[in-house]
Amino acid sequence: MTGALVLIAAVVVTAAVAAAMRWKNGRFTSVVDDDREVVTAEQIGAPLGERATMVQFSSAFCSPCRATRVLLADIADKVDGVVTVEIDAEEHLELVRELDIMRTPTVLVLDAAGVVTTRASGLPRRDQVLAALDAAVGSTR
Repeated sequence: MTGALVLIAAVVVTAAVAAAMRWKNGRFTSVVDDDREVVTAEQIGAPLGERATMVQFSSAFCSPCRATRVLLADIADKVDGVVTVEIDAEEHLELVRELDIMRTPTVLVLDAAGVVTTRASGLPRRDQVLAALDAAVGSTR
């Protein structure tokens, strides 16, 4: 009987953790004013966008990274002054540690000055990316 209760408890806890992770996946969270990092063009190895920059941290065997790359590139092509930069997390470990990147894909949205305004871990939806850009630079649509 005790084994069955332990099994049921383990299944319930696992389901709760999976639901929480699924809910959080791809959602952008605003960065508190006191904690905002500034990312320079030298750090990411590319010029910043005129209005905003979307920086994606990826890894070689990350399938959500490929879908995120396509999504961000499509949005950057359609929104004036917005660029996207992809960074291989494995090749830039110092920057990964500095910016507290915990998983791939992670997307940082920078304003024109390179200030991190929001971030998301996991595959974001198009509407989430557009809302994050709106928050960083104003209307993007």
